[in-house]
Amino acid sequence: MVSLKRFFLGMSLLMVALFAVACGSSTYTSTGSSGGTTPTTAPSNSVAFLKTAPVTVNGQSVTILTNAQGMTLYYFKLDTATTAACTAACTGNWPPILFTGSGSPTSATTLPGTLSVVTDANGQQVEYNGHPLYRYSQDTAPGQTNGEGVGGKWFVASSTLSIQSAPQVTPTSSGY
Repeated sequence: MVSLKRFFLGMSLLMVALFAVACGSSTYTSTGSSGGTTPTTAPSNSVAFLKTAPVTVNGQSVTILTNAQGMTLYYFKLDTATTAACTAACTGNWPPILFTGSGSPTSATTLPGTLSVVTDANGQQVEYNGHPLYRYSQDTAPGQTNGEGVGGKWFVASSTLSIQSAPQVTPTSSGY
C-alpha cells in the first residue's frame, strides 16, 4: 500500500515538472541563469543563417524554417509582434534566435514572408512575419519537430506562417 502511494506521489510530481518545463501557460519573468540551452545567436556576417526544409508535420508535408544547422524553428502563441512571452527560465527549453549583425537577417532561400528583428526581453530576437523565433532543446537532430504542439502553445514555424502585426487575440491552432 505504501509503495502504491509513493508511485502516485512520484507520478504527480513528474507531471507537475513536465507541465512547468513546457512553459506554456504564462509569461516567465524570473531572473538568473536558465541552466539549460543558451540562446541561438545568428552570425553577424552576411551569410544566411536561416534556411527552409521540407518535413512532415501532423501528417502534412510542410516547408519549415530552420537555423543554419537545419534545426527546426518554432513560434509561441503567447508572443506578440513586439513582446516575447517566453523569457528567462523559459528560454532554457526554448532558446530564442538572436541577431547580432547589422541590417536584417537573411535566408538561404526566398521566403514569402518577412524576416525582421525586434528588441524584446531576450535581446535582438529574429522574427518571421512578426512571430519571434525559437529552437526547442529536445530537438537533437535536423528535421526533428518534437516541439510541435507542446503545451498547445508551441508550433513549428512554416514558410507560410501568417503575419502577426498586433497582439494575437484569437490564435490559430498551427502556423500552416
